[in-house]
Amino acid sequence: MLDHEGAIGPVRYRAARAETLRIERLDTLTLIYHRASGITHVVDSPVPELIDLLDRPLTLDDTLAALIDAHDLVDPDPCALAARLDELVQAGLVERG
Repeated sequence: MLDHEGAIGPVRYRAARAETLRIERLDTLTLIYHRASGITHVVDSPVPELIDLLDRPLTLDDTLAALIDAHDLVDPDPCALAARLDELVQAGLVERG
């Protein structure tokens, strides 16, 4: 897991710019085409929900709180969320700053 504290404060996450992604929701899956890499990602929950939440920069704690509010999470796991966000950063679907 990457360090989630920056030199100036907590790291913030934001979805990649809308013009760089094409998102098509199917039945239980979502296709996300990342124009910069030319890769189509086939994802399921919670990725589409994370992309939707990250329309503005949020810290890990803010993102977890928003997920809890929106989806009534029973046992939220900040470490699992951090790992998922780091995967999305590496895929280019989320920006970290």
